[in-house]
Amino acid sequence: MSGDRPPRAVKRAVTVKDVAAAANVSRATAARALNGYGYVGDEASRRVQEAAERLGYRGNRIAQALRQGQMPIVGFVPGDIQNPFFARVAHDIDAALRRSRHSLLIASSEESLSQEQSLLDNLRALNVRGMIVAPASEGDNPHLQRLVRERVPLVLIDRELPGIDCDSVTVDNEGGAREAIALLIANGHRRIALIHDESRIATARQRREGYLRALAEAGLPVEEGLIAVSQSTVEHAIDATIRLFSRPERPTALFTVDSLMTTGALLALRSMGLAVPRDVSLIGFDDFDLATFTDPQITVVAQPVGQIGPLAVEMLLERIRGSDAPARHVRFPTRLITRGSVARADFGRRAGA
Repeated sequence: MSGDRPPRAVKRAVTVKDVAAAANVSRATAARALNGYGYVGDEASRRVQEAAERLGYRGNRIAQALRQGQMPIVGFVPGDIQNPFFARVAHDIDAALRRSRHSLLIASSEESLSQEQSLLDNLRALNVRGMIVAPASEGDNPHLQRLVRERVPLVLIDRELPGIDCDSVTVDNEGGAREAIALLIANGHRRIALIHDESRIATARQRREGYLRALAEAGLPVEEGLIAVSQSTVEHAIDATIRLFSRPERPTALFTVDSLMTTGALLALRSMGLAVPRDVSLIGFDDFDLATFTDPQITVVAQPVGQIGPLAVEMLLERIRGSDAPARHVRFPTRLITRGSVARADFGRRAGA
C-alpha cells in the first residue's frame, strides 16, 4: 500500500573482526583482549578496548564468563544418554547440582573414546568447574590422566579405571552377574547364554567375568557359542538373541547385561514364539520399568541408581571447594530381585514338550 513505510534496515552487529580492523590488530589479538585470555600487550589491549567502545561492540558475555570460570557449570559425559540407567543418573546429578546453585551440561560420548576425548577438551575450554564421566574405555586414557594432573575436579561413575587417581562411584558388577548365573544354575540350567557389549567397557567385562566365574564354581564348561557380543541397543540385542536361539541346541536360559539388551531379548524371543519362562528363563542386569509391566515380570540385578548421582555430585563439590583428601572409591553392592522369569530347566522342557 502507498501509505506503508519502507521497512527499516536491520543494523548489523559489530563483530570482533570490525574491532580488530579499527584497532589495527589481528582478529586473534582482538579476541584475546576482548575475552580476557592469552597474552596481549598493553598498547594493543588499549586500542582494542577503545575501538570496541567507539563501535559499540557487545561481546558474548556468557561465553566470556564460561572461559573465565565465573559460571557454576558442571559437565557430565555419560556413555549413552538413551540408556535408562544414564538418563536416571543424569536426572539425579542435575537435581543435586541445582541444590548447590550449579547447572549441568550433558554431552554423551555414545561409547566412543575419540568422541569422549573431544567432548572433554571442549568442556575444558569452557572452563567448567568440574566433570563427571563414565569412561568409554578401560585403556588409552591420557586425556583423563591429564585432567587429574591439572587438578580439574573429576569423578568417574559406573566404571572405575586403574591408574586414574580420582574419586569414583561404581557397583559390584562381577558379584551381581555371578549371583544371577548362580540362581539359574540352582534351577537346573546348564546351557546359559550371555549377551554383553564390548569388553573395552569396564562394566561389560566385569559382568562377563561374573558369568564365567559362576560357571567355573559350578564346574560347568564355557561354551563360546553361547556368548554373543552386541551393541547396547534394542535392535542389536534382537539380532544377537535370534542368533543364539536359532542354534540346533538352543540355550535354556539367557543373561543380558543392561536394560536395553533385556528389552531386545524379550522382543526377539516373542518373535520366535518362545515364552518366558516356559521355554527360556531370563535375567537382566539393571531394573527398568518394563521389567514389572511384562507378564511374567523379569528377574533383574538391580543397581542402587538413586544413590550414584547424588554421591558423585557430593564428591565433585568437595573437590571444587578445594579438598585435597585422598581419592574415594565407593562400590555399591547390587541386589538380585527375583520375579517370575526364571523356572526350573526340567519344568521348562516338560512344558515345551
